[in-house]
Amino acid sequence: MPQSRAMFFTIPTIMTWTRIVAIPLIVGVFYLPLAPEIRNLIATAMFILFAWTDWLDGFLARRLGQTSAFGAFLDPVADKFLVCACVLVLVHLQRADVFVGLIIIGREIAISALREWMAQIGASRSVAVHMVGKLKTAVQMVAIALLLYDGQAFGLDMRWWGTLLIWAAAVLTVWSMVYYLRKALPEIRARVR
Repeated sequence: MPQSRAMFFTIPTIMTWTRIVAIPLIVGVFYLPLAPEIRNLIATAMFILFAWTDWLDGFLARRLGQTSAFGAFLDPVADKFLVCACVLVLVHLQRADVFVGLIIIGREIAISALREWMAQIGASRSVAVHMVGKLKTAVQMVAIALLLYDGQAFGLDMRWWGTLLIWAAAVLTVWSMVYYLRKALPEIRARVR
């Protein structure tokens, strides 16, 4: 198999593709003729499983020596698609505020565009992933899972905790966006002059 085709069919890349395939599956669960609690449980389990592949595909790519430029491109795209789709589902189900959805989705678009532009001018290291971005992602993933579940577990109201965490994720989202923009600002100023 030619090298260019082989990168599409490595185990880590296939796992990354599953996050994109997961989107219509998770959305579709909410249209099944099942009790709401069952739909919530299935959607939550699917989201957790597919979100976990984000860590696993990176681990396997490094462990198996199957890292590639295509995989490095596809991985964050798949993450953003999965998160944005689930946030839209939560807004539609009235489990997340529209304002939170706009913050999260708007940030993903803005930072993706910034990273693409910075890569084109050879300054992508200025906007490399930082700890605040990783923390934002972790809080966001937990919040989405709790809001998809939307019930009681371990004596806790998951919607209440999910709402608290999704707002925390929105704050971290703005913080991380400001951080990346400040890191890119010297390059932006140099190019605009």
